[in-house]
Amino acid sequence: MDIALDKVCELIIRARAIDVKEGITDPASGSNPTDDGSIDALTASPDDATEEEVRDVIAGLNDDERADLIALVYIGRGDMEPEEWGAAVRLAREREDASSISTADWLIGIPNLADLLDEGLNAMGRSCV
Repeated sequence: MDIALDKVCELIIRARAIDVKEGITDPASGSNPTDDGSIDALTASPDDATEEEVRDVIAGLNDDERADLIALVYIGRGDMEPEEWGAAVRLAREREDASSISTADWLIGIPNLADLLDEGLNAMGRSCV
């Protein structure tokens, strides 16, 4: 893998922060964070920087690192096996070249991105722990 383990782990943490967000369920609660147990921290809002932080991390990756990240998703969701790493990276590069959707948009659009990256790392014998 050309991507450093700490970069993948950072992205997993940030992706988990996105995964737990939900839409506004009580828009006019009028309560404060202490009274509501800070539950509004799990509500997605337009001024929430979490998704932008993930985009920044992905934008800071070079082509090889982005291809590795996509390959980890392929392996994590069972599309390919760890023994097929080279083929997974080639497929990831083809996806980047052929797709009109940016890698950041594609990755953020995956609802369980953090879990897939974690599974991909585990399958490759690596871990964030």
